[in-house]
Amino acid sequence: MSAELARITADIRTYILENLMFSDDGSVLANDASLLEKGVIDSTGVLELAMFLETQFGISVKADDLLPQNFDSVDSMAGFVHRAINSEVAAAAAV
Repeated sequence: MSAELARITADIRTYILENLMFSDDGSVLANDASLLEKGVIDSTGVLELAMFLETQFGISVKADDLLPQNFDSVDSMAGFVHRAINSEVAAAAAV
């Protein structure tokens, strides 16, 4: 895992633990655990997470991005953010 991806993952984990699970015990959340199946997030939680990702990482989350494969786990969100950052950097470089 790259240092950038590790930082993204840690930031997302911390946010979910503190703001959605109201815990500082990292052992209660595995990075690959389904947040939907565990009842940690619902549709409102996905929107809250999308706003957090936009603010924290300076990316744009479109309605088409609000899919379980992007928001179901810490790992899936970190991958989504990492891809979004890299695609925005590539797009800026192409201009």
